[in-house]
Amino acid sequence: MTDTGLKDRLHADLVDAMRAHDKVRAGTLRMALTAVRNAEVAGGHAKVLTDDEVLGVLAKEAKKRKEASAAYAGAGRPELKAQEDAELAVLQAYLPSQLDDAAVAEIVERAVATTGATGMQDMGQVMKAAQATVAGRADGGRVAAAVRARLGAR
Repeated sequence: MTDTGLKDRLHADLVDAMRAHDKVRAGTLRMALTAVRNAEVAGGHAKVLTDDEVLGVLAKEAKKRKEASAAYAGAGRPELKAQEDAELAVLQAYLPSQLDDAAVAEIVERAVATTGATGMQDMGQVMKAAQATVAGRADGGRVAAAVRARLGAR
């Protein structure tokens, strides 16, 4: 099996973090590589993930960190929240930059126009078109909220 470019970069950065004795970065990259390996062997047969699939795994891990950070903040555990935030910062360095709300609204507007959506019953079609364009550069919840706002306005 050959590794993908992003997976190789993660591994090389892990080695650099270990040499620099950067425990947070090394731990986070170990966790990310483990998640990638688990995704590769999930299912009936092992496969090598493409860079896009590796980005998807990293996005899931980043989402877990955001949710854990929010939970720790709500539980009054600032030290654990800080740990999750530090891990999130490491993961975000590998993710594409996030779209702002105006860009998401513009993508949703184009998706509504191309699908010919007329109301909330067409939300699934609009989401499918919008998510294809967004491609991991915005959280699905933000896209869904923009679609609801746009279709509810008609």
